[in-house]
Amino acid sequence: MALHFARDEFTARIKRAQARMREQDLAALLIFGPESQYYLTGYDTNGYVFFQCLVLTVEEVNPLTLLTRRPDLEQARRTSIIEDIRLWYDREGKDPTEELHEILREKGLAGHRVGVERDTFGLNAKSYDLIRERLGTWCALADGSTVIRPLRLVKSPAEQVYVRKAAELADNALEAMLEKSRPGAFEGEIAAAGSTAIFDGGGDPPASGPVLGSGDRALLLRGSTGAQHLGATDQLTMEFAATYRRYNVCLMRTAAIGKEPQGHRRMFEVTLEALQAMTEAARPGKALGDIDDAHRDIFDKRGFEKSRMAACGYSLGATYRPSWMDVPPMLYSGNPQPVVAGMTLFLHSILVDANAGLAMSIGYTILTTNGSPEVLSRYPLDYLLCK
Repeated sequence: MALHFARDEFTARIKRAQARMREQDLAALLIFGPESQYYLTGYDTNGYVFFQCLVLTVEEVNPLTLLTRRPDLEQARRTSIIEDIRLWYDREGKDPTEELHEILREKGLAGHRVGVERDTFGLNAKSYDLIRERLGTWCALADGSTVIRPLRLVKSPAEQVYVRKAAELADNALEAMLEKSRPGAFEGEIAAAGSTAIFDGGGDPPASGPVLGSGDRALLLRGSTGAQHLGATDQLTMEFAATYRRYNVCLMRTAAIGKEPQGHRRMFEVTLEALQAMTEAARPGKALGDIDDAHRDIFDKRGFEKSRMAACGYSLGATYRPSWMDVPPMLYSGNPQPVVAGMTLFLHSILVDANAGLAMSIGYTILTTNGSPEVLSRYPLDYLLCK
């Protein structure tokens, strides 16, 4: 069995989830988020693209039942602590909520309040409609999206081991990409160098990205198709996650290629100043919104209000495609979520000057502590000029 955490860690997580369920008066929780299933049981699969539900009850004995498809049977047996695994089989017009209803009936949940983890890529609108049609009058359905996600926000010591390994791989990947970044280089070659460093180090395929682009594409903050060669004088934006045991650590940098574009270094200096202010704000006693306030304050005072972003980062954790972002929470002004020790947050300081055609960004992942946060990157924060 390929468990990445000790069984007692999973047991403690389940008990914390059950305690939150009791606080919300939930007799059971229908868990569709692959991150939540992984967090509670170790179950590791991409089978969530089909209907797949982990049922958690507040009962102390046999609280877990997984409903999945036949291709994921051995996956569940060999990567998780789940013992009660039920299957549904594909056929024309099949509705897997039939089997889900039977599971809930066995557990005596008729008329009880049952939470549904809705805020997840693992539950699409069609499947949720089927659940409501099948169970809406049989039990009392409620939104259970806030049961497990807050528990995942603070990383245990065992999780932090994987986070630090991912951070090491991220630095290795950045170094490998910068070695390939030169006038005339192909973006695909640069991206491949980063991926090779991660895989060679025992990492996993990232949950998204990378975002990598030169020229006008250096201004883009989402991945796009159409890799190109770097110009003799150019700029290159790189944003990516290194992933280890599904835990993601992100880095982001913009490099000048060939020679410095006019105004580029000034953008770097202000971007670095903003990142340092954001990092200082990420400590207990502050709210997550204070981090973005620090971000806005620097950029706005330096005359870059129109070029900055409206948020400056987000939480990271163990996630699955399509995103390495483990949100909420996002780092935006007014977010009241307190900063507590044990959070992994990606702080990104970004300027996009569309009129000048210039971009500048610096981003890294931090681990919050009882004092100043720990920056999970060894790579120096120098201006990057690749020749």
